[in-house]
Amino acid sequence: MQAPRRTLLPLASFLSFAVTALAAPMDPIPLWPAGAPGETGNIGAEADLTKPTDGQPGGKRVARIGNVTVPTITVYRPEADKDTGAAVVVCPGGGYHILAWDLEGTEICDWLNSIGVTGVLLKYRVPTRPGAERYVAPLQDAQRAIGLVREHAGEWKLDPKHIGILGFSAGGHLSAAASTNCSERTYPKVDQADEQSSRPDFAVLVYPAYLSGKDEKVSPELKISSTTPPTFIVQTEDDPIHIENSLIYYRALVTAKVPAELHVYPTGGHGYGMRPSEKAVSGWPKLVEQWLLGLGVVPRKS
Repeated sequence: MQAPRRTLLPLASFLSFAVTALAAPMDPIPLWPAGAPGETGNIGAEADLTKPTDGQPGGKRVARIGNVTVPTITVYRPEADKDTGAAVVVCPGGGYHILAWDLEGTEICDWLNSIGVTGVLLKYRVPTRPGAERYVAPLQDAQRAIGLVREHAGEWKLDPKHIGILGFSAGGHLSAAASTNCSERTYPKVDQADEQSSRPDFAVLVYPAYLSGKDEKVSPELKISSTTPPTFIVQTEDDPIHIENSLIYYRALVTAKVPAELHVYPTGGHGYGMRPSEKAVSGWPKLVEQWLLGLGVVPRKS
């Protein structure tokens, strides 16, 4: 199977925008008023687990948050004159062990704000609890987060039909799981937020992990159907998460007649977030913006 390719403009043209923090975020909102389902809180205190020997994408440190027992969302709003009413739940990666909090979280929300989109940064439960599938608790958190955003759409001046999800690596898998498990909640309903749809209106998967298995089939928990939302995928051929991971998922989307876009780059590796480099893959945010424009999520600039 050969991935479709796209002619690339000079990298500098993609990086001409500057991403800066546009406004202070709202205070974090706990997802679960009486505690997360099945959570015992016995894994130690939440902390930044970054070690001096850990990699520094783009020459900058990464905050690696671990031991999350109290999942939250933090809402980053764009400037009022840019606000499109769209929102994206952002799922950092980290192998379902930690969350790359700034690289794949706060920096992404700042970029979303720059294009008029509200960023909703999801702090989901990590690491995987013993005896549990790695995605189960995070999927509960993601479904709950999407419902909460829709429940507050009027208050936050959002369009409830333009609520998407975006994830990196394990967060990409989580975004895919949220996109393909929408028919019912994976936990007992808590309140009115759980009466809202948990289906994202679109999904962006950046160097996603765990989308397929050794049998070269889509992972069984990813139940792709005609109701799966439009999906954008980006990955590089030299990613240690093998490119077949995205190719197999993309082909299944096409077979199910789900609008999908796949961008494959020759080099770039894994875990770069949106920090600029000399690699062409650094241009992926501009391609996502163009894709969102095509979906009618963001307006064409005058």
